[in-house]
Amino acid sequence: MKRFLTMVALFGGTAIAGAQTLAGAELARAEEIVQGKCFLCHGADGESSSPVFPRLAGQHAAYLARQLSDYQTGKRKSSTMQPMVEGLSASDFKVLGLYFASRQAQPHSVEDAELAQVGRFIFLRGNPFTGVAACASCHGVKGEGNEQLPRLAGQHAQYTEAQLRQFNKRERNNDNAVMHSIASKLSELELKSVSAYISGLN
Repeated sequence: MKRFLTMVALFGGTAIAGAQTLAGAELARAEEIVQGKCFLCHGADGESSSPVFPRLAGQHAAYLARQLSDYQTGKRKSSTMQPMVEGLSASDFKVLGLYFASRQAQPHSVEDAELAQVGRFIFLRGNPFTGVAACASCHGVKGEGNEQLPRLAGQHAQYTEAQLRQFNKRERNNDNAVMHSIASKLSELELKSVSAYISGLN
């Protein structure tokens, strides 16, 4: 617990503000779960090192809690995540959401700046010629999202691309069905470029 509180203090105001919503026992429970189940893939502070796994730092607490619940019920499919949430309660999902929401998201540079510039257009303006909606119209111009829609800013390009493909194939059905229509209209270039642009948002 002492180590956890020290880490929170080091990450500045955002982390401290989020952590204050958790009582001592809840903080201890969050750290226990993170150290026991989450950190190998997502990192202790939600900064996953592998592009296969999503960055969780700074993600909205309610959104995270809902995704964990959906994994548990099978509404969202994942052979990796479903075993991880077995035995966890709604209270556990809440404290995990608050924990990762309190972590300071770190800035990341894009791997292909020119590709990202194509994605910038799609993210901010969509493609009026094919009916692709602008990502910013729901997720905000900075990709910050809200309690219902995920924060996209800084997400691994590979992970974002994989999720868009799942929406397109109707393999992911637990979120807004609008994403099915949007993803199905994205060309390969649009899909890859918008994922690249998102990865560089801070």
